[in-house]
Amino acid sequence: MPRRSAHEFDQELLVLFDAYVHGDLDRRGFLERAAKFAVGGWTAAMLLDALQPDFAGAQVVAPEDARLRGGRVEYPSPRGSGPMRGYLVRPVAGSGALPGVLVVHENRGLNPHIEDVTRRFALERYVAFAPDALAPLGGYPGDEDQARAKFRELDPAKSRADFVAAYEWLRARPDCSGRVGAVGFCWGGGLVNWLATELPDLAAAVAFYGSPPDTADVPKARSPLLVHSAEHDERINAGWPAHEAALEAAGARYERHLYPGTQHGFHNDTTPRFDAAAAALAWERTLAFLDRHLGG
Repeated sequence: MPRRSAHEFDQELLVLFDAYVHGDLDRRGFLERAAKFAVGGWTAAMLLDALQPDFAGAQVVAPEDARLRGGRVEYPSPRGSGPMRGYLVRPVAGSGALPGVLVVHENRGLNPHIEDVTRRFALERYVAFAPDALAPLGGYPGDEDQARAKFRELDPAKSRADFVAAYEWLRARPDCSGRVGAVGFCWGGGLVNWLATELPDLAAAVAFYGSPPDTADVPKARSPLLVHSAEHDERINAGWPAHEAALEAAGARYERHLYPGTQHGFHNDTTPRFDAAAAALAWERTLAFLDRHLGG
């Protein structure tokens, strides 16, 4: 089946898919509501398949890239889930300590796309680390629907503690300079917004279309914040005015960019919601922001 872009789908169908992805609509519910868009030889099931990720076809940096070294590692999380796992990558060339980037995945765990994004950061000369929130449940299962189902079984408080532990573990590594930023997508964007209020030494926070933290916690944030928002993302954008007002009241350092015509998940190049121009600009802004605050 040929790859399609978001512009080829009805906006209402994309909203339905967003609800499905975030657990507000099950598969049966999506197929029933998507049936009216099944025209021209398409079925609702075919539409769902067309919206699902294509990891292999979108890969940018191969796992065996000779410019990188790394792989799966374990790290302790005594206040969270106990022993945790993640994906650690750094460039081969050069020596000495490098700044760190904590990469926080969407609500499917450490899937191949997030591994690829982690390698992209490593090529920019960062020690990049992506924990897997699903590690206590066996890790990313290799199936997006199963991963979403597993995600709902997690203890949110323990998951948050697991990412705080990941930050502390990365920051203390001898190959890390001690300056660490966090970049998150969707669920991960929301977690990064929260980490910015929880970690006084977090050097930079970048949230791609993530839920805002509790307004009362915003004054605790010390790290500079970069927010990337999609235009067609009512669920997330509804929380921005209150978040921005709290940031302004706290005198926080932040910048926010709204990308016209984009969908939630526009940076994820494995799905039709990907917007190449917006993703490239957001990536460029992210790298410049990290370089400015981490000294990469």
